[in-house]
Amino acid sequence: MKRTSTTKTSAISDDAPKLTQAHFDRAKFRVSGKSATKAQWQEAVRARVAKQRISIMLDAPIIEHFKSIAGERGYQTLINDALRRAVEGEHLTKSLRAIVREELRAARN
Repeated sequence: MKRTSTTKTSAISDDAPKLTQAHFDRAKFRVSGKSATKAQWQEAVRARVAKQRISIMLDAPIIEHFKSIAGERGYQTLINDALRRAVEGEHLTKSLRAIVREELRAARN
């Protein structure tokens, strides 16, 4: 069977109290600060997370780099975060260029 996760769990426990089923039974679901049903909450979570499993070929040094800095978090999560930052940075660059162009046009007139 193929292993699906490389995240290692720590042997050291934290100071957080242990949660029981009773805690979860008393939970109140909220979406955007408003009360919601469990189904509405689950739908909102799925819409926000919206991850898709893919198969991708990456250079070995790239994988080793992310594995070396991943720690307990998981290297695939770090790769995803790096790709997200690259996309967000690209959008930021396009927006800044558009603003500068508008300001230059306004200054010329």
